[in-house]
Amino acid sequence: MGDLFRKAHRTISYPAAEKNKTFILDVLLKYIQKSVSTKLLEIASGTGQHAAYFALKLPNVTIQPSELDLELMESIRGYAEQVKCGNLKEPVRIDVDQGPWPIEKDFDYLLNVNMFHVAPYSSAVAFFKYGSQVLKNGALIFTYGPYANEGVLQPQSNINFDQGLRKQNPKWGIRDIRDLKKDALIHGISLRHIHELPANNKCLVWQKD
Repeated sequence: MGDLFRKAHRTISYPAAEKNKTFILDVLLKYIQKSVSTKLLEIASGTGQHAAYFALKLPNVTIQPSELDLELMESIRGYAEQVKCGNLKEPVRIDVDQGPWPIEKDFDYLLNVNMFHVAPYSSAVAFFKYGSQVLKNGALIFTYGPYANEGVLQPQSNINFDQGLRKQNPKWGIRDIRDLKKDALIHGISLRHIHELPANNKCLVWQKD
């Protein structure tokens, strides 16, 4: 019983992740093939809430979570123990800024949730640079979070959020899709779709050409 108690308390829960995981899954289901076995790499998996949920809902997709923070890696393992999905792999330690990433190079999908605005812009650039190296040609990339578009950030709550982020760390802030498109294109990645989601967030769908 003591061992089970410890495992149950290794997990960390973020309310935002619980709220947005269903909305993100709805987008994934529009693009992920259901009839074949595929592989998805999640960069900056955080607590592991998304990886575990998606593994349950996408049984044909092998999901590889990754993190830099050791405490969060323990949480990822905790959620994996809860769902017991054979398609959810042991998390690997990846620093998005340091490449090449120490991972195989045959993924069909790449996913990132809520990293760009709480990291230096250079991390977004590194995400596309090193991400392109581990993806198959034609692979899809999903990035989720708040974004500005063509210099416009809306609504006021996102403007306030952005100001708060930059006060906390001048290198943080909500990114403009216009800038991300330019840097992604350098690495052969093009923006395909923008999905408007609740809470003033977007899911951007990119493709490696």
